[in-house]
Parts: sequence; C-alpha cells; structure tokens
Amino acid sequence: MHIQPVREDLIHLTRLNPFDRFPDGRPMVPDDLLERMKLVTAEEAWAVLMKHGYKNQFVGGFMQTHPGKVLVGRALTASFLPHRPDYHDAIQTAGTAEGRGKIGGQNSWIIEQLQLNDVMVVDLRGKIDGGTIVGDNLGTAVRTRTRAGLVVDGAIRDLPGLVTLTDVNFFMRDVHPSAIADETLEGINIPVKIGGVTVLPGDVVLGTDTGVYFIPPHLTQEVVETSENIRVRDEFGKMRIAEGKYTSGEIDVSPWRDDIEADFEAWKKANNK
Repeated sequence: MHIQPVREDLIHLTRLNPFDRFPDGRPMVPDDLLERMKLVTAEEAWAVLMKHGYKNQFVGGFMQTHPGKVLVGRALTASFLPHRPDYHDAIQTAGTAEGRGKIGGQNSWIIEQLQLNDVMVVDLRGKIDGGTIVGDNLGTAVRTRTRAGLVVDGAIRDLPGLVTLTDVNFFMRDVHPSAIADETLEGINIPVKIGGVTVLPGDVVLGTDTGVYFIPPHLTQEVVETSENIRVRDEFGKMRIAEGKYTSGEIDVSPWRDDIEADFEAWKKANNK
C-alpha cells in the first residue's frame, strides 16, 4: 500500500489542471497567480465558481492565528481516521517502507512534504480534544517550509507561540492543550473533506476573514482576472461618481450603457489599466 496516490492516479484525479506539476503529479499553479490571488475577495471567487457549477467550495466558521492576513497557497492534503490498531500498524509499516518512519509522528510525515507556497489542508473531522494537528514546534516547521500556513478541520495547540510567527496564518476550528491522539493517517495528497467542501491536491486555498475557498487550478486564472477587472471598474465608477459625470444608479448596474462602457475602455487605455 502507499501513503499517497501514484503520479498517474493524481494526474487523472486533477486532469483539468492547465499548469505544470510537481514530480508526484500534484498541480503547480504558478507563483505569480498565487500572489495576485491575495487581492481576491470571497465574493469575487464565489461568483466565478458558481458560474461553473462549483457550488460547494467555501467553508466558514474558522478561528485564525493571524486574523486579517490573507492565506493563499497550493493545497497539500491529508486526512486522518480514528485509531484502529491493525490499520494503524499497516500505515506505520507502509510509511516506514517509504522512508517516513524516522521523521516522527504521522502528522510530521505531512509537514516534511510541504514546499514553499503550499498550504497544509487536513481533515480531522472537527475533532478538538486530541485533534491538534500542530503546536508551536510543528507550526514553526509549517511556517518555515511554506511561508503560507494550514487549514485544519480540527484544532491546534500552543496558540501563544503560534501567534508570534510571521508570514503565516493557521485556520482551525478551535484551540486545545492536548496533543494529537488516537488518530491514524489515512493518506497524503488524497481528496479530503473540509466542512462541506471536497478538496483536491493542488487546489488554490484562499483564506480570508470571511472563510476559506478551495479553488480548482483550472479556474484560478479566471478568478484572478475577474477580480482584477472588478477592481478596475470600481475605481473608474467611484471616480466618475465623485466627478458628478454619472449617478450612482447609472454605475451600480450591469451591464453599463454603451457610452459608459466606451468611456471606461478609453480611460483604461489612457491610464494603462
């Protein structure tokens, strides 16, 4: 057995991905798109995903270690199951055969695969007591490897230490002093469930104060460009309202009249927007 899918299976699972891939087959959305994604709002992402029939990509109700800091990165997924001795032994044996046995606990196996701009996405079924995926030591390792963070449908511990980290944000259901216990890793880079969302490896994670969006790679370009167009239109509309050229009623409709649209396009060209 394998801890994660073989490359061919992961490629098939994410076959709509238009970008390069990591050696294991996980989609690699470009860094420049990830950077541009940081300005996208949950509402802007929602509009694009709903248009394409992706109705279940948002989940809210999280606590954060760094409220106000946007979390963006590529999902590296993992899932745990309640402890069962024979299953646990099988996973431990498989992990040891893959060279993971010396790394530490099974939660560390996930962390050791993280790369820059990854987000560790873990399904712990909402477990709090004994469902703490990281404390400040492992959290520091996540920060060092990703400069992004994690999303866990479970808990974390050592909050005072984690809030001192920079360049990171952790989304969790709660905080608890216990260590992770009675859990066995189901797999890494497999489909996981976070709230009501199915998350695939390589999805782009967009975490804001509103909640967390998981955006399929093949829709990231459209989400970013739609958001950028909205911001430019908002800038133009507010400017023209302030000038008194158009009323708020004329601007706050879609689509704009032909003359307003022509004015907008001319303004964009003149200002290199």
